[in-house]
Amino acid sequence: MTALPHGPAGRIGAAAILLAIAGILLAARPAGAQPAPPGAPPPAVVVAAAEKRPLTRSFPFVGRVQALDKVELRSRIQGFLQRRLFEEGAVVKEGDLLFVIEKAPFEAAVAQQRAGLAVAQAGAQNATVQLARARELSRTQNIPQATVDQRAAEDAQARARVMEAQASLRDAEINLGYTDIKAPLDGRIGKANFTVGAFLGPDSGALATIVREEPMTITFSVPQRMMVEAQRSGLANEKFVVRAILADGKPYAHPGAIDFVDVLVDRRTDSLAIRARFPNPDRMLVDGQAVRVAAETTTPEEAVMIPQAAIQQDQSGAFALVVGAGDRVEIRRVKTGTVDTGWTAVESGIAAGDRVIVQGVQRVRPGQVVAPTVAPPAPRS
Repeated sequence: MTALPHGPAGRIGAAAILLAIAGILLAARPAGAQPAPPGAPPPAVVVAAAEKRPLTRSFPFVGRVQALDKVELRSRIQGFLQRRLFEEGAVVKEGDLLFVIEKAPFEAAVAQQRAGLAVAQAGAQNATVQLARARELSRTQNIPQATVDQRAAEDAQARARVMEAQASLRDAEINLGYTDIKAPLDGRIGKANFTVGAFLGPDSGALATIVREEPMTITFSVPQRMMVEAQRSGLANEKFVVRAILADGKPYAHPGAIDFVDVLVDRRTDSLAIRARFPNPDRMLVDGQAVRVAAETTTPEEAVMIPQAAIQQDQSGAFALVVGAGDRVEIRRVKTGTVDTGWTAVESGIAAGDRVIVQGVQRVRPGQVVAPTVAPPAPRS
């Protein structure tokens, strides 16, 4: 071993070497792992015990409100709009008169067809008389049988013309009836798309739309993968209640029930459309509205739950810090599930009774001894 040099220069060199070694040792210490001062107490943390609770499983989706009954009012005939008899946005009843198309041309057509029917009936009456006369003369052999046959054909043609005139009159009366456009159902009517004086026809588009607001439906799409998992696990046989969350983040007051599951998968999204029907007494649901929905099972099942405050995230996913034996901190990777009133279901990683840290997570690290205190009992949902 080489001896350190003596004298002032030797002592200065030795001191420099010792300082360099100390610097290397300090630099090698892990960041954030500063040791507690000698005799310092372990850091205080607040813990809560994981609990087994009855839980209804919930599956979130995004849905769209749709009216069960919605009708676009259209004109079946051509003519000028003469009257509009409703206030936009008003509630209407089935049979209410809403639009009137100019009637004069159609009333004239009805009168014309009535006159044509009268002419046809007079001709038929004359043909019947001529046929009877021909048959009488035929019995006395004053006219040939061919004349009788001709009169019979003329009578049949006259009766056919009567039937044709009756059909034409009926068609004209139907068209006249189309000048009155009435509400086909109870509901709320929207904006009028045409003003009085506009020329309308079958190709003009919707004059207005009526929506029946009670009940309403919400349609949402469920990924095919989720449907297959539900079939295999038996979850598809469960009964579900559907709850809606409105745009302000508040829950809709009335639960819904699934009334339709589509029989075809949407190829664009690989999902299946499901529809739930909701009562709408307060008119809070509006056709076309986007909402969030949660499909919940009606049969509760036991689940291990921990406070949401205990769930942490890093690049590897969700984890929780647990105070284990000897009050030493452990890290547990968890798979989370349904969230319910501030508590989260964990499907793996935590057992009932485990103490999870809910306050003071930033002050501790795995393997460290802590001083835990128990959080106040959480209210039961």
